[in-house]
Amino acid sequence: MARAEVEGPGKPAFLLVLTHGAGGGVDSPDLLAAARAGAGLGAAVARVLQPYRVRGARAPGSPERQDAAWLEVIAALRERFPAAPLVQGGRSNGARVACRTAREAGARAVVALAFPLHPPGRPERSRAAELRQAGAPVLVVNGERDPFGIPDGADASRVVVLPGETHALSKHPEEIRRSVESWLSEILAPAGRRRG
Repeated sequence: MARAEVEGPGKPAFLLVLTHGAGGGVDSPDLLAAARAGAGLGAAVARVLQPYRVRGARAPGSPERQDAAWLEVIAALRERFPAAPLVQGGRSNGARVACRTAREAGARAVVALAFPLHPPGRPERSRAAELRQAGAPVLVVNGERDPFGIPDGADASRVVVLPGETHALSKHPEEIRRSVESWLSEILAPAGRRRG
């Protein structure tokens, strides 16, 4: 069982589903900033504590099991908001899950906070392919001093690098909110109103 905290209107402009990093929870400054961005655009926002964390585990287990559990969570939330376009995202490990499952979940966009491009000190073990496989536009927000690396602009629709930030993305939540809100308003705008 996962735990989802859902806030917002009954008939939202879109559904924004966010999740945490490997050992974290849903109240990190960057996730809360992204949630505020979604709320500001009329979204129903669900912050999801994944099943392994509900059980008390700190490690998510295999990607296959984690992704399968995530898709079940998304299916349950889509039943509640069947007409709302889906945007999914997360921080660190949660960003990886959101990218890996975006295509199957039918996500219109992905918000990847502190995407861990590679294990610290191991740039040869790149996870850039997870960004590229999303099948939807991806916003990456990373800190310039992130030991997990910073994705290349070619691997996502937009990469925002915040000066002075580390992997925690805890110093500039207002910058994160503005970046997410601006990008989502562009991505989700009706085709005729999109900027070039």
